[in-house]
Amino acid sequence: MGRKSIKDTRKPEIITAFYKVAKKMGYANTSIAKVAKVMNINPSLIIHYFSTKEDLKEALIDYLLERYLLIFKIDHEKEYGLDEFHEIIDRLFSKKWNKLFDDGLFYDFYAESFRNKKIKRKYITILDSLRSALTIVLTKLNNQKLLQLPDPAHTADLIFNFLDGAYFYLSLVEDKTMIEKRLSQYKEEIYVLLRLTK
Repeated sequence: MGRKSIKDTRKPEIITAFYKVAKKMGYANTSIAKVAKVMNINPSLIIHYFSTKEDLKEALIDYLLERYLLIFKIDHEKEYGLDEFHEIIDRLFSKKWNKLFDDGLFYDFYAESFRNKKIKRKYITILDSLRSALTIVLTKLNNQKLLQLPDPAHTADLIFNFLDGAYFYLSLVEDKTMIEKRLSQYKEEIYVLLRLTK
């Protein structure tokens, strides 16, 4: 097996450094020069891999969205039972999201998606894949008669609409106790929707 090229290791290092600087300073205040300074390298090295800040931004959005997917991994071949489904709901309604990506940057780029079709397509692709994955799980549970949903895809969509609204609101709340309380309440509402008990 061949060794990884310098490009294969350097580009992710630059994206990670860009993410850390943008998380601390905000995307608008982040520049290639500031990222280079944090990495203790010449800005020309970053420009060698990413010609413009726009190129770097696109790579950062991909990085954020890939991390967004990590909270919700679905094995399409697996037969899911209720225990595994409860674990999925627990992951969805937890603050583990914040360890994976920064809300501020996520919503910065989300706002930009209204003006930038390329970013919009990236967000739609990721969000649709999450809905599709949850639909697969709900359909499998339906087929096993563990749930009785007339339309698993519609239910998956409702869950994510609920989740998106909840996380947008909770990203503004600073009281950690309140966040945990609300997440617990929201999770119970999902079980009511599914006619399940925990």
